[in-house]
Amino acid sequence: MRQSVGEKEVADMKILQVVPYFLPAYAFGGPVKVAYQVSRELVRRGHEVVVYTSDAKDFGSRLRIDSDNDVDGIRVRYFRNLALTLVKKFKLFITSQLVSHAKEEVKKFDVIHLHEYRTFQNIVVAHYAKKYGVPYVLQAHGSLPRIMDKQRLKWIYDVFFGYRLLRDASKVIALSRVEAEQYMAMGVPDEKIEIIPNGIDLSEYANLPSRGCFKKKFNIDEDKKIILYLGRIHKTKGIDFLIKTYARLIKDLKFKDGLLVVAGPDDGYLGEAKSLVSALGVSDRVSFTGLLAEHEKASAFVDFSFVVSPERLNVFLLVPLEAAACGKPVIVSNTNYISHMIREGEFGFSVEYGDVNELTEITHKNALTMTC
Repeated sequence: MRQSVGEKEVADMKILQVVPYFLPAYAFGGPVKVAYQVSRELVRRGHEVVVYTSDAKDFGSRLRIDSDNDVDGIRVRYFRNLALTLVKKFKLFITSQLVSHAKEEVKKFDVIHLHEYRTFQNIVVAHYAKKYGVPYVLQAHGSLPRIMDKQRLKWIYDVFFGYRLLRDASKVIALSRVEAEQYMAMGVPDEKIEIIPNGIDLSEYANLPSRGCFKKKFNIDEDKKIILYLGRIHKTKGIDFLIKTYARLIKDLKFKDGLLVVAGPDDGYLGEAKSLVSALGVSDRVSFTGLLAEHEKASAFVDFSFVVSPERLNVFLLVPLEAAACGKPVIVSNTNYISHMIREGEFGFSVEYGDVNELTEITHKNALTMTC
């Protein structure tokens, strides 16, 4: 007998995870890691887990792997993207082969976990889940608000697919109370919302790389105090706020021993970020490394003085947790939900978004006292 979502867990369930991108496509950020870690833990608990995803490696290339793969006991089905141009320009992951596959296979699962919100994969799988009576939960990962890019297209998706997707879900997962309120604004009743914050696997940080590995690889002087930004290079991430602050540190406060490292894949803003760095005259004091592998991220955390995540709005950032696991302080904008956790846990600072003076003061004060 099929068991409803929310009832006591039973062993040997067959669970489907649906996400537009999966390991090793870390260029797409937190949902990749969250979907992987949840799936791995479910396998450890004795469940059979299958992942439906696409073959996107990053915003411009494909994964060169078999369509079916085993990742730590997780069966991963990589469906081919129709066109990488759609991925790069519109973040549309159209995997047409998924349709016929889902039609035959969705009915075999006990429960489905949909990751992200406005995706082709969710439309297809939710349709067949409803048809076959398979319960599903949806985790939007902060993608609900219709802000910034493509607001009209997001509205069209919501009207034709999104509201139905939310209505038919057995449960929705919010990362914070902020995201829970976003669900409610979309018409989801409070009793259907479960708040489950992001977490990290602390065992991954039990044996950290030796100090100096990151600096050596990227030819950074040992005495440099690294200010690190880690994440996608997108205009919503507040990178311009950080660059302006850093330029002031260099020019007005004579921060001679510092280096700003901007690490992450280009998500449409790299050219503008580099132009801003050049215009402010700090090109020789800023390093753009591109996407870091997981082991390189750990090395970066060990070698930096502190990390700045200046994004104005985010329902729950992972990077500050990862930095804290490595014993390093973080600075975030106070409009980020995680700022409350940082203040309570006393592992960093929060500043008013866009306040260059405040960020400069905190950064300078801590850079003078921190050792790498």
